[in-house]
Amino acid sequence: MTLSEEELVRYENEIRAARVDADESKVNQMRQDIMLQEQDKGMISEQLDVSEILNNMYYLLKGYVLTREEKTGIMKWTPPTNNDMIILSDYGVNYVLGAVQWYVNKNTLLSNYETEDILVKMEDFATTITDNIFMDYENMFCYPTLKDCQDEIEKRVKKKVDTRMFALKLFGKTEKESDVRDNILKEMEERIEHEMTVISQQKLKSKLKRFESIIRFVQDTVHSAYNRAWKGQERRTLREHIHITESKGGLGLVQTQPKFTMNPVKVFGDNK
Repeated sequence: MTLSEEELVRYENEIRAARVDADESKVNQMRQDIMLQEQDKGMISEQLDVSEILNNMYYLLKGYVLTREEKTGIMKWTPPTNNDMIILSDYGVNYVLGAVQWYVNKNTLLSNYETEDILVKMEDFATTITDNIFMDYENMFCYPTLKDCQDEIEKRVKKKVDTRMFALKLFGKTEKESDVRDNILKEMEERIEHEMTVISQQKLKSKLKRFESIIRFVQDTVHSAYNRAWKGQERRTLREHIHITESKGGLGLVQTQPKFTMNPVKVFGDNK
């Protein structure tokens, strides 16, 4: 049976529409694959990015504290308000942060270590960094300044004045606060230099006590990086994620079959 001109036109239109649908499906699949690839790159980059860890460590070593802005509610790092909070000098901070950067990086994260390897490396790291700091402690630690000691003297004098004024009031006596202060300063006059030395030593001793906790925090940060590389689990996790993503992307590559509404039996007729 010969097709009519109208049926031929309809048939050609349906074929053309089916081809357009197939092309659009391919384009959409290509766009989806590109988006998945970009997402994978972003995920991998973020997972291996250690800049936030190093940034936070820098501020902590500098004695900065996290404070919350009342208006915005945003947490931000603010400089220390007291030099007693600053344990390491700039020289010491740079040394510790530089040492950590040799270990906390994507090279370590993508390595493959056994438990014994990690334990040996951590022991070497902790011993080396501790020994180096104490061998050069005069440069590593932030020593109390003259003003720090002077401010401490002023605090102690004020405390003595307040205590003596309270005692005078308790016994019903009266005396000018300025006179009380002058008398206390006279009593301390010959001991001021000694007091300044003692204060400086006390402040430094307090910082040395806190040094152990700093080393512990630094050591735990490096240890966490090695644990992510235990038996190569970091790179294995990345490979598994990429494999799953590729598998999902491959499902969309199935060719879309042209959908014809024409009934061939009706067009060509029954041969019976």
